[in-house]
Amino acid sequence: MAKDRNPETNAAAFLGAELRRARLAAGLSQEVLARETGFDRTVITKAETGERPPSEDVMSALAEKLSLDDMVGRLAVLARKSKGPYPDWFQDWVEAEKVAKVLWYWAPLLVPGIFQTEAYARAILGADPDSGENLDDLVQGRLERQQILSRPKRPTVTVIVDEAVLHRCIGSPKVMHDQLLHLADMSERPRIYIHVIPADVGTHAGLVGAASVADLDDDGTGIVYLEAIVRPQTTEDSEVVSQVRLTVNALRAEAQPRGASRDLITKVAEERWT
Repeated sequence: MAKDRNPETNAAAFLGAELRRARLAAGLSQEVLARETGFDRTVITKAETGERPPSEDVMSALAEKLSLDDMVGRLAVLARKSKGPYPDWFQDWVEAEKVAKVLWYWAPLLVPGIFQTEAYARAILGADPDSGENLDDLVQGRLERQQILSRPKRPTVTVIVDEAVLHRCIGSPKVMHDQLLHLADMSERPRIYIHVIPADVGTHAGLVGAASVADLDDDGTGIVYLEAIVRPQTTEDSEVVSQVRLTVNALRAEAQPRGASRDLITKVAEERWT
């Protein structure tokens, strides 16, 4: 995966190096610093590696504990802005979406980001306690991904969602109503195929988690994004790509046809979320 962690070219990495230097100068381990500032150790670790620049609250606590000057605080603001709306492990997938000829999304829990309304995306991203002051940028970044659907040579997109996605309240009933109608509307567009696996299917191959595949060329070159709570990943490993393709095809066979899926989406929107 693409990860620019060079302190000479990456503001977040430079800030991380400064935080680590200050922590060592104070004679503190990451565990002790985390405990004394009231944050989880992973927050300190990600700040020092440049993976996730510290939020305003975290930076304030670190500055007080490590006696950092205002310059480091201003550097933290710059680092948060320069990181953009996507974490390192997601950057490769965002770039793949932009150039893919064919995109496949399997979504057992949530509407895929590429089809989320602003209100739905805000409700999801706002649930992350680390989003904080970056929430607007995160939402904007998610919406910007949807521009691929209107590019001149747009990809063929197939989305398979579990029916549970339609019934899970994200934000509010109105948010859900608008989101499902948007999904139904998108399913009528050329080159977009949205299928629903009905609840009565029961056990199927997709219950292990969400996955997305981008086919980049006709020769089978592709990239996969696998969601996970702890360690999401993007990979170009050909065996993984092939296996996920097989799984997605199996799931499509379990799903309802395009028209029936659209009818179900609209029905749930009007009967459950009105």
